[in-house]
Amino acid sequence: MAYATIDPTSLTVFVTGATSGFGAAIARRFIGAGARVVATGRRVERLDALKAELGDNLHVAAHDVRDFAATEALVAGLPEPFRDLDVVVANAGLALGLKPGQEVDISDWHTMIDTNVTGFVNTVRATLPGLVSRGRGHVFSIGSVAGDYPYPGGNAYGGTKAFVKQFCLSLRSDLLGKNVRVTNIEPGMVETEFSLVRFKGDEGKASTVYDNLRGMSADDVAETIYWCATLPEHVNVNRLQVMPTDQAFSAFAVHRGT
Repeated sequence: MAYATIDPTSLTVFVTGATSGFGAAIARRFIGAGARVVATGRRVERLDALKAELGDNLHVAAHDVRDFAATEALVAGLPEPFRDLDVVVANAGLALGLKPGQEVDISDWHTMIDTNVTGFVNTVRATLPGLVSRGRGHVFSIGSVAGDYPYPGGNAYGGTKAFVKQFCLSLRSDLLGKNVRVTNIEPGMVETEFSLVRFKGDEGKASTVYDNLRGMSADDVAETIYWCATLPEHVNVNRLQVMPTDQAFSAFAVHRGT
């Protein structure tokens, strides 16, 4: 007897941060499998290009996840074919800088918290009532290995991803019996625009992050999400940590005085 996975053509997927990286790859993966996708982000020209590429099964909407009222209004105003969401991927997020805490520009911390925490919970809160009322659905967050493993300069970024991890575990408890799944995807090193954004457009610094290693791609992460989303409804992957083969764990840092 064949394993009864969810038919992707039955799914309507909502993904934030879809103008590059994970978000665009997620849209392509689900559209390629026959799903309907709502793709959101702040860069209108990139959304328009994605729409031209992927066609009628894609609905695009420009908005900022940090604005809860706008996020609620967007979800409430979705056109009929895209209204009943099944999968929500709260993907929008970023890292800025690698300075130690005593030297960091406080605005970088605020931007990471506003996007990675506030924008994330705004997306979840705006979409969750519909999932619960329909008695089905799947919420994905994009965490990070940085939510478990600290590294120098990862201060606020790692803190936001630790929040995402714990929030999702608590949300699983809230949703028990509602037939709504929650999964935190926790990638390691993935070669996207992530490092270019972190280093504020410095291509030289960004490129050295991936020197002489086989990092993962946005498609690898999209495939991981697709697999989780199409598992049978009675299966919930709580957390899924995924790294490139060329990345592992480092020894503890130790300072030895002289």
